[in-house]
Amino acid sequence: MNCEVFYLKELEVEHYQIREVLRCVLHTIMFNRALGLVRPKDIDSELFEITYVQCGDAAIEKKIEEKIDNFVSWVEKHPNKKSQVCLSFYETRNKQMAWFSSKTERLYWEQWCIYLNVQTAQSNPKPHYGDTTDVSTEERDKRHAALEAALREVILQILRYVNEKKDHIPPVMRGADVVSFPYEINIPSSSDSSFGMDMFKRMLQTTPPAMLS
Repeated sequence: MNCEVFYLKELEVEHYQIREVLRCVLHTIMFNRALGLVRPKDIDSELFEITYVQCGDAAIEKKIEEKIDNFVSWVEKHPNKKSQVCLSFYETRNKQMAWFSSKTERLYWEQWCIYLNVQTAQSNPKPHYGDTTDVSTEERDKRHAALEAALREVILQILRYVNEKKDHIPPVMRGADVVSFPYEINIPSSSDSSFGMDMFKRMLQTTPPAMLS
């Protein structure tokens, strides 16, 4: 059985919305894949009428913020481009190479693909004579409301996937004192012209982990 890949609905965002959108999505996934050793923390979004849950783990929060910072920097250098953030879970195993040598390989068993279409904010158009309505503000409010509704859809999409798809999750080692399965968050880099395809090929080169019985 191959790695289970979940493709989330594309979200159309402006630059100032990137951080909150990624926080909502990434923390929702991490919390729903947590191993139980968590102290759930409800977070009210700074931009949206949405509350999401964090694991309450400082290391996870730090890593997510670092990756978001890196992604925002990439977007600033590549404006008006659709982009993708991938959150992948994996197992590590030692692969015997020769009599006295081995290497550690990552066996990916789940990947979440988050698609963002970052829009450049438009400047306010010059109002017509006698027009007291700020058309630009109205349009931005509409886009913000649409994004909030779409973000809610994505969160529900995540919850539906985690409840429906469980057979691919590897068994948890007894006594494992960790909050999460091993994971990585990948963002595009300056040299990544086909980021999603590169990740897909990488997963195909690994052997799937053992399934739950």
